[in-house]
Amino acid sequence: MKTNLHRRDVVNALLADRDDLMVIAGLGSTAWDITAAGDHDLSFPLWGAMGSAAMIGLGLALAKPRRRVLVITGDGEMLMGLGSLATIGVQKPANLSVIVIDNERYGETGMQETHTASGVDLTLVAKGAGFRQARLVTDRKGVDGLHRMVHGEAGPNFAQVKVVAEKIPLVLPPREGALLKARFRRALIGPAADAL
Repeated sequence: MKTNLHRRDVVNALLADRDDLMVIAGLGSTAWDITAAGDHDLSFPLWGAMGSAAMIGLGLALAKPRRRVLVITGDGEMLMGLGSLATIGVQKPANLSVIVIDNERYGETGMQETHTASGVDLTLVAKGAGFRQARLVTDRKGVDGLHRMVHGEAGPNFAQVKVVAEKIPLVLPPREGALLKARFRRALIGPAADAL
């Protein structure tokens, strides 16, 4: 699919004026993308657990129904966790959005093509799973609409955003899992998090 969108531009647009938006980033490139947009206490980048970002986002959305939750993940990870789309569709959290940054590549292992390069349509999978909204985005106008969806429209929402396949410099989040967990909990719960 033809696109001129660049992943970092898309993620920067999604996270502009994020306020108290909770963000879960999938393994690899999307974790670097959210960090490049500005490291934040309410960002939880996954260093492992490929295929789990959407389920972690679902857990947060169900636990905190008055807070907005955004999962930003890649096509490779989403393909590994397709069952999570069905679970989200059944649970129907109105505060959850899942955005797949789709470069049609496994970026962490050498840029081999994923199944989306051969026509697998994640947007149709999300529609079939029962997401309230499921969009395919290939241009800047579509990205602008995603910001409104993520920050204010009832979900569950899904978007597959086609981006250019490119290798870009890494911007690494903290690597210490205990630190990431502790700062996220503190930002979410407040000082009482340290007593739990």
